[in-house]
Amino acid sequence: MSVSPARRAAYDTVLRVFEEDAYADRAFRGVAAALEPRDRALAQRLAYGTIQRVRTLDHGIETLGRRPVAKLDPPVRAALRLGAYELAFAETATHAAVNESVELVRAAGLERAVKFANAVLRRLALGLRELVETLPERTGEEAALRHSYPDWVAQTWWRDLGAEDALALLRAQNEAPETVVRRNRLKEGAVEGEPDHEIPSALRVERVDERALAAGLVWPQSRGSQLAGLCVDARTGERLLDLCAAPGGKATQLAETAAEVVAVEKHPGRARELEQNCRRLGATNVRVLNADALDLPPELTGFDRVLVDAPCSGLGVLAARPDLRWRGRPLPELQLELLRVAAERVRAGGRVVYSVCTINADENEAVVDASGLEAERLAEWPQFAHPRRPEFLLTLPHRDRTSGFFIASLRSPS
Repeated sequence: MSVSPARRAAYDTVLRVFEEDAYADRAFRGVAAALEPRDRALAQRLAYGTIQRVRTLDHGIETLGRRPVAKLDPPVRAALRLGAYELAFAETATHAAVNESVELVRAAGLERAVKFANAVLRRLALGLRELVETLPERTGEEAALRHSYPDWVAQTWWRDLGAEDALALLRAQNEAPETVVRRNRLKEGAVEGEPDHEIPSALRVERVDERALAAGLVWPQSRGSQLAGLCVDARTGERLLDLCAAPGGKATQLAETAAEVVAVEKHPGRARELEQNCRRLGATNVRVLNADALDLPPELTGFDRVLVDAPCSGLGVLAARPDLRWRGRPLPELQLELLRVAAERVRAGGRVVYSVCTINADENEAVVDASGLEAERLAEWPQFAHPRRPEFLLTLPHRDRTSGFFIASLRSPS
C-alpha cells in the first residue's frame, strides 16, 4: 500500500520537529512545496494537529500500546503519533489511518517494527478516541494533559483567568486560527476579502492570495496584531522607532502614516528579510537597522513614539504556531529591559506602546508595572479591554476569535 503525499509530508514534518528540533512552519514549507493545494491543506492539518496534540497522543499510545514512547525508534514514534492523531481527532477513515501509518514504518526500513506498529494502531483504533474524551479537566494539570499543553501554561491561565476561561482558552488554541490579511495602504490594487467591522484594513479571507502577497498588496496579520499597530496611533510627520521589527508587519503598518520608521532587528538574516518585506510593500520610509535593541547608537533618540513588540512566550499565538507551546518560555527580564530602552529613546511626553503576543500576567501587566511608566487608558477599544486591568487591552482567542495580544500605551514623563 502506498502512502498519500499529504500524509508523507505530515509525517516528515512531525519527524523533523521532534527529532531534529526544527520549527514546524519551516519544516512544513520544505516538505510540502510540491503538493497540490488540497493535499497541502490536508498535510498541514495533520502535521500541525499532531504537533499540537502530542502530549495527549503520547499518553494514549503509552496507555493502550503499553510501550514508553521515548524508547521507540524515531520513525516509529512519528508514525504512531500521526496515526493516533487521525484516529482521535480527525475524520480519516480508520483503515487509512492504520494502514498508511504502518506503511510509513515499512518505508523507513524498519520491517522488524511493522508488526508492532500495526498492533498498537489497531488498539488505538478501538479505544483512543474514548480515552481522550474521558480524560478529566478539573485542575490545570488534568486539563494540560487532556488538551495537550505543558503544565505551566495551563497553570498560568488557571491563575490569571480562572478555570472557566482557562479551559475555553485551552480549547480555542487547538482550533485553526483565523485567516486574516492587512490591506496595505501604500500600494494600489484590487484585493478580495471580507472587511472586519472592528479593525480597519483587516480582511477575512479563506486563504492568502499568493499573488496579492507577492505584489505587496496584503500582509498576513491577525486582527490582534493589527490592533497593536493601531494602538501606536502613528501621526503624519512623526518619527517612530520599532525596537523588535522583523518580519515587518507592524513596521510597514506604521509606515502608512508616519514620516519615518526606524526598524531594529538583531539577527542579520531576519534583518535582510525585513528589508525585503519593506521593499515589497512599498514602505520606503522604513529604515532597517541591524542592531541589538539593548545596545543602540546614542544618536538614535528623540522619537515621537516607540513600539516595543517584545519577544515573549507566545501563549497568544499557539493556534498558529503548533510547536511553540513546547519551546516557548517567559521573558520578563528582557521585556523590562526593552521597555527601559524605549523610555530612553522617546522624546519627553512621547508615547511607548508595549505589546506582546502572550497571555501571561508575568510578561504583561507585571512588566508594565515594573517599568515605572504611566499607563494611558486605551478607551477607543473597550471591546478588547483587559478583564482585570481596563487601562490595558488583552485580546483573547476564545473571546475575540483572534490571536492573543496584550497592549499597553505608556506616556514618557514630560
